[in-house]
Amino acid sequence: MTTQSAITQERIDPYSHIEPLPNPPEEERDMEQFDGIYAFASSLRPHFAHRDDVLISSEAYLCENAGDIGEFYFDGVFADGLDDPQAIIRRNGYVISEVGKPPDLVLEVGSRNTGRRDYTVKREGYASYGVREYWRFDPSGGRYHDAPIAGDKLVDGEYERMEIVSEPDGRHWGYSEILGLELWWDSGTLRFRDRVSGEFLLTPEESKEALLAAEEQANAAEEQANTERAARQASEARLAEMEAELRRLRGE
Repeated sequence: MTTQSAITQERIDPYSHIEPLPNPPEEERDMEQFDGIYAFASSLRPHFAHRDDVLISSEAYLCENAGDIGEFYFDGVFADGLDDPQAIIRRNGYVISEVGKPPDLVLEVGSRNTGRRDYTVKREGYASYGVREYWRFDPSGGRYHDAPIAGDKLVDGEYERMEIVSEPDGRHWGYSEILGLELWWDSGTLRFRDRVSGEFLLTPEESKEALLAAEEQANAAEEQANTERAARQASEARLAEMEAELRRLRGE
């Protein structure tokens, strides 16, 4: 279910007079669709955390003007070079005339209800809006979309298909110049890979596991430090007792 909490954050004073756009219509989502949307934002945000001019958000309207929101609402959006990404988040949608440029990238995750629309109507619509890259991820492997994963690049106002590599093990991937990352369909999971390091960005589950592991390691280190401190204090106390006994025997 779509909620405004996915894109709305604390209000910023200069935009307090702007009424947020309405939430997109609520629709029943497959869990695999929700997982794909969640993976988009939660995987990319840590990777671009050092940038304050980047917007990475999900589930909101895309429109040219606020008075004409139409029927285009994205699953995931990426834009960089922005003066104030938080203003877009507060707006609860991406209004091109207010931002001054279209999003650089939009991603849609396939589902039974919206799959065909993603690679037909929305493909044409995002091209008309000037979205430079349009990606589609189908967790079902192609039952909802026209491919497990597909990317389009805007060339002279029209989309051209980008190359998708199919690996022998059944995984598929393509490269996004906008993100500087590869997008992978991996057993129904959306993943991103850094070409420079050759490493995959952590999935939400891997991030949680890494955080738990770090916490456990920190707790273990603290416990070890407490044990060593207690042993040292006990040793010092015993030494003090021995020195006191020695002075007593000497009659000091």
